[in-house]
Amino acid sequence: MGNSCIKFRAFASLDNSTSRSISTQPTNEFISLCSKGHLKKAFYTFKSKLYSDPSLFSHLLKSCINSHSLALAKQLHSLIITSGISSDKFISNHLLNTYSKLGELETAVSLFGVMPRKNIMSCNILIGGCILNGDLDSARQLFDEIPERNVATWNAMVTGLTQFEFNEEGLDLFFRMHLSGFSPDEFTLGSVLRGCAGLKSLNAGRQVHCYVMKSGFEFSMVVGSSLAHMYMKSGSLGEGEIVIKAMPVHNVVACNTLIAGRAQNGCSEGALDQYNIMKMAGFRPDKITFVSVLSSCSELATLGQGQQLHAEAVKAGSSSVVAVISSLISMYSRCGCLDDAIKAFFETEDADVVCWSSMIAAYGFHGRGKEAIELFNQMEQKELEANDITFLSLLYACSHCGLKDEGIKFFDMMIDKYQLEPRLQHYTCLVDLLGRAGQLEKAEVIIRSMPVKADSIVWKTLLSACKIHKNADMAKRLAEEVIRLDPLDSASYVLLSNTQASAKRWNDVSDLRKAMRDMRVKKEPGISWLEVKNRVHQFCMGDKSHPQLMEIDGYLKELTLEMMLRGYVPDTGSVLHDMDLEEKEYNLLHHSEKLAIAFALLNLPEGMPIRVMKNLRVCSDCHVAIKYISEIKNREIIVRDASRFHHFKNGQCSCGDYW
Repeated sequence: MGNSCIKFRAFASLDNSTSRSISTQPTNEFISLCSKGHLKKAFYTFKSKLYSDPSLFSHLLKSCINSHSLALAKQLHSLIITSGISSDKFISNHLLNTYSKLGELETAVSLFGVMPRKNIMSCNILIGGCILNGDLDSARQLFDEIPERNVATWNAMVTGLTQFEFNEEGLDLFFRMHLSGFSPDEFTLGSVLRGCAGLKSLNAGRQVHCYVMKSGFEFSMVVGSSLAHMYMKSGSLGEGEIVIKAMPVHNVVACNTLIAGRAQNGCSEGALDQYNIMKMAGFRPDKITFVSVLSSCSELATLGQGQQLHAEAVKAGSSSVVAVISSLISMYSRCGCLDDAIKAFFETEDADVVCWSSMIAAYGFHGRGKEAIELFNQMEQKELEANDITFLSLLYACSHCGLKDEGIKFFDMMIDKYQLEPRLQHYTCLVDLLGRAGQLEKAEVIIRSMPVKADSIVWKTLLSACKIHKNADMAKRLAEEVIRLDPLDSASYVLLSNTQASAKRWNDVSDLRKAMRDMRVKKEPGISWLEVKNRVHQFCMGDKSHPQLMEIDGYLKELTLEMMLRGYVPDTGSVLHDMDLEEKEYNLLHHSEKLAIAFALLNLPEGMPIRVMKNLRVCSDCHVAIKYISEIKNREIIVRDASRFHHFKNGQCSCGDYW
């Protein structure tokens, strides 16, 4: 420490006359002042007490951590040295902890090296400090070298390994700990269960669950929540819910675990229901709660609920949290409100890479590829480090806007400039990019030569491109790859069947449908839904359950006649069934998105945008028809299909007929 620090400028700025006798002052008043951040007052009021009881320096050091004051911590260190108490193990350990927590790992390591008296606590603090500051290798080295370990030592190392996603090593270390005769506590178990969740290993998780039961930790809030999280993250929502319900006491963490588990397992409605139960039980939602429930609204595309949750997040003081802002961007984007997503992004003062990536993805999802690229350029100018999610969003945006050359450039940049290893999802986007551009053979070469194992999704992506470009022969060959990987997936059969139907190969279509019946594979029905007055209305061709169906049917017939007067001709080629013309036209009229739009026109106020969501890709006939409807009714119609948003306005679509 330099001599300049010895002057202790921050404390010396107070007049010495503020010092007073402290012989009658209780120690808890000193501790209270430190906990409230009043370091100067605490120091001068109890100066003589500090030198008679040096352990009180620990409270000043803790206050430096809480106030993130490195300068004051260094000045306190100087005083400790000049006071001759730096050899005290208790004080030295607190100094070590202070530097570690304030991000001064080098100083902490130097201090550890010169400490005359170290103990196991000193080692544990430095291991924790290395992990906290991202230096796992040094933590491992220290762990391996120390002659003595206790439960806290093992805890720190298991936590560090799982925190850095070395989950298998974390599990191995947990078993080594057990074999070494140490009894893991609830914090060790919480960390190792997070490791099981990271691996999505139900088998390992159940083994740890057995240990939890034998050790008597099944009623611990920490262990119970970690157990439930492990089961839910590993795909066993039911077992996770059983664990939560068996807990004798619930808190916000338990509620959040259940809400997040339902959201991650595709039970978005269940997540929102649990959120309401949580509030009725008197628990106050926090930032973690809002991230989960907003993601559920994104999946369901329930704008009304999303807006209500936004208001509740503002009221709870969570709306400025970066993770919540990212969820808001995603929610508004996926509900068809791109302008609100843009507003949420540009109102953020400290947007991180997650926020920027969310906004790039939002532009891509809405077919605004050039804006996505421009935003990435701004991100680079701000020297923010793009990650693999950023590039995934960029590739997606380029793919859906026909920006082939730009997409290939970003794929190369990801590897060459950012040293990021492409995952399967990145290769899938690249295949989609090339496939949509008609470079089917090149896309197939990418799949067969990429260093990661191909899954059914990447093959289906290319199979879908074969359908777009009507390459029936290649589609038949690729379908064999998909069916080999996932024989019960209906999408591959349907894509191949539709490609063959486009080529009028009705015998092949018939054979495929027979194969589906024999394998008991059912085609996923086309479903469209929209929100009206906070209620979700769902439509499916052939479903006659909606109370307004007769009215909708009549309205659609009138609307179709008006469209035909303006030049609309039903694209019967979109009906990939061998049936007569009249049946095909009836089939087209009752596609789910047309039913949903007709219902919206009948029930929403004039001029209000219509937002419809669909689980499958919009067919070419519906795409043309909705353009006519938007012009006739002078309405903006926003349709989200399986891959992107279409904004229909004045007879045009934002996709430029490229989807």
